Amino acid sequence: MNRPVWLLDVDGVLNATRPGWSAAPRNGTAYGGGHPYRLRWAPALITRIRALHQAGSVTLRWCSTWCADADQVERLFALPPLERSWTGPISHSAAPAAKLAAAHAVLDQGHRLIWTDDDAVPTNGPVHDELVATGRALLIAPLANRGLQPEHLDTIEAFLSDTDVPDTGHADALEAARRLLGDTA
Repeated sequence: MNRPVWLLDVDGVLNATRPGWSAAPRNGTAYGGGHPYRLRWAPALITRIRALHQAGSVTLRWCSTWCADADQVERLFALPPLERSWTGPISHSAAPAAKLAAAHAVLDQGHRLIWTDDDAVPTNGPVHDELVATGRALLIAPLANRGLQPEHLDTIEAFLSDTDVPDTGHADALEAARRLLGDTA
């Protein structure tokens, strides 16, 4: 069985000005494009994400303008090297389209999708409806200043444990897409 893929953004998702989690946040510096950036995060959030990865429950994949410098984020958060949606630098203006393409690619490859992004995740409208139509996608857009919260991780863990919506093969995903578009040929 294919594991679900979690497309994980950094800024506004992990890096937040007021992450909460009932404990003092941690701070550190990561370098992106050779420039220092101060990041702030909830250690308990990173612990839960790391545990899901180590348990093999989900494939974590960076989907962020940090992809080119993901090693910096991994070092700061003490995460192992994770997959990346792309490897080269990407502008903030090009990122939303690239992130949406990455989400479509996950579903097209037959995986269930978890997508956490504070500004690129569609929260309503036709793109949102298309992504969640089959029940194979969980979209979470946290508040940028708070990032992911405990209830978001509870929702992700429940989605991962739901075996009623299995991953599908590529042919099944293509067939489902055709049905959604009304193509019966």
